[in-house]
Amino acid sequence: MDLSYGEAYEQFRAEVRAFVQEHTGRAPEGLGVMGGRSSPEQLAWQKLLMERGYAARTIPAAFGGFGAAPDILETLILGEEFARAGVSSGVSGPGVDMLVPTLLTHGSEEQKRRFVPSTIRGELVWCQGYSEPGSGSDLASLQTSGVDDGDQLVINGQKIWTSAAQAADMMFALVRTEPEASRHAGISYVLIPMHSEGVEVRPLRTMTGDEEFNQVFFSDVRVPKTHVVGQRGSGWEIANTTLKHERLVAGNPRDLEASLESLTRLMESEMRNGVRGIENVVFRDRLLRLQARVLTLKYHSLRLLTCELHNEPEGVAGLVVKLQACELMYQMAALALDVLGELGILYHGSNHERDAGYWQSEYMTWIGFIIAGGSAQIQKNIISERGLGMPREPKPTSAGA
Repeated sequence: MDLSYGEAYEQFRAEVRAFVQEHTGRAPEGLGVMGGRSSPEQLAWQKLLMERGYAARTIPAAFGGFGAAPDILETLILGEEFARAGVSSGVSGPGVDMLVPTLLTHGSEEQKRRFVPSTIRGELVWCQGYSEPGSGSDLASLQTSGVDDGDQLVINGQKIWTSAAQAADMMFALVRTEPEASRHAGISYVLIPMHSEGVEVRPLRTMTGDEEFNQVFFSDVRVPKTHVVGQRGSGWEIANTTLKHERLVAGNPRDLEASLESLTRLMESEMRNGVRGIENVVFRDRLLRLQARVLTLKYHSLRLLTCELHNEPEGVAGLVVKLQACELMYQMAALALDVLGELGILYHGSNHERDAGYWQSEYMTWIGFIIAGGSAQIQKNIISERGLGMPREPKPTSAGA
């Protein structure tokens, strides 16, 4: 059986592999920048990747991208080669991975020309303003308001669990602009400059010890109406486009394969009682099971890419990704900690910690992602109700009813 992709694709693979080998020394540490402010080294790496067409590959040239035609196998090869080398495949985060494809679908020409180029270069940092203190799982009940005032909207309200808000230049947010309309029909998708007067960011410290989530308060924040994406009141439809890409980010095969490669290297080098982790039959069996699931999600992603290229509905196939990928990343980190044994509890500065506490941080981070962006329970409801057409979950009976 010949499992090669054909001569043209294998030549493309050889080109990518040669590039990675030649330029590995220029790549920043880590596998990518998730939403924070990029360093000069990261910006330079992103620029080089974009020039070669290895980042922003299918973004139209008119909006700063490389302008290549979408090609499923080229996308697959790029992910495989950067993951195999353990090298950053470029800047990622809410702006690059979620807002840009949303703007390309729903944004005006002026919005795309203004915001897409600087975002894909890593210069313009974005955060996502969806969840509110009383509107997490029930997003349609959000209360942050945008009141019409001439050429501007005046925004008041609060967002919470806002990743990277402390570093962001802009927020793409859901705002209730049509209070008399139904819950879903009264929401607009608005681009808010984070340095506007009246915006206050308060960091939230998580169990990792980092302050990556935030509360954001809006007090009479004025935003031009030209920052409304699509039509006013159509924000729910646009938000679901963003959420689709958010689910796909969690299941990005590039990141899954990179984590699997890192886990495998750890098991090949880490010793316990004179035995490498890879030689422990229980650990090796767990690794093989995880590898099978990574490959399953990898080829599942090709199915979703095919649907996108042919403009076909993804159905339930697109809804399962976030649930499966978050649990898979968590289980890979859990195996890494078990392989480390007593060293697995060391974190933040111990002389004996491995990889600067990477796996400990991953373990705690992915517990959070099983909850964030729609908890596992909410994801299961979405899969059953929207994907499989099952009856909606009964509403709790009101007190005293």
